[in-house]
Amino acid sequence: MLQQLQQQMQTLLNQKNQYEMAVQETRRAIEELNETPENAEVFHSVGTVMMQKPRSQVLESLTEKTENFEIRISSIEKQEKLVQEKFESLQSQIKAAMEGRAEAA
Repeated sequence: MLQQLQQQMQTLLNQKNQYEMAVQETRRAIEELNETPENAEVFHSVGTVMMQKPRSQVLESLTEKTENFEIRISSIEKQEKLVQEKFESLQSQIKAAMEGRAEAA
């Protein structure tokens, strides 16, 4: 059980890192777009296709994407906290059981 919780924590950390990197990349794109003229040609990746879109529409899409990533990060952080609490509780129980056996011997 303890190992499962450790694996779950590692998985959550990996997911969180991926979303944090995605947020950083998206924010950089937003910064770059904010520095471009309003009438500049802007292309947006849609799957494997690049489509020309209005700058404002791409900015809106990127901002929404960033917000979604941040919500996911927040959710993962909550899950991390719960798993950490379970891990510490189980670890304490194991330690108490080991100490109980040592005293009985």
